[in-house]
Amino acid sequence: MMLYFARMAREARLQLLSAYENIELAQRVLGELCGSAEIDDETTYWVGMALREALANAIKHGNKLSSEKRVLVHMLVVDGQLQIEVEDEGDGFDPSCLQDPTSPGNLLRSSGRGVFYMHQFMDEVNFCAGELGGTRVELRKQIGARRES
Repeated sequence: MMLYFARMAREARLQLLSAYENIELAQRVLGELCGSAEIDDETTYWVGMALREALANAIKHGNKLSSEKRVLVHMLVVDGQLQIEVEDEGDGFDPSCLQDPTSPGNLLRSSGRGVFYMHQFMDEVNFCAGELGGTRVELRKQIGARRES
């Protein structure tokens, strides 16, 4: 049984090892945060998908599945907005080098869709150099409260 308080925290910080199973943990924390902030289920679902993509990219492409490297996650609900930062300890990433996954020559490629999906599911997606030398992706989504029935 979960117990919620009216003034539950609207922020979470995680340090995850570079392992795919940690994506589930981060998604559960996001679910709890969204639940406490009364974010509707559909928004929570699509933001969760964007988080999954950001984490998978950080683990696979940023940290190259290195057990020595971490992924830092910061989630915050503030001023009607859900903000998520995912930062890896890799070599950095230039998003301008990405190919368009919707162009005919790339439709059958098995990779290259994560950043595209993040842009589809979130209102704002930014990439910048992380404090640890890797890449930080910043995801933002305007949120609405659950409707009362």
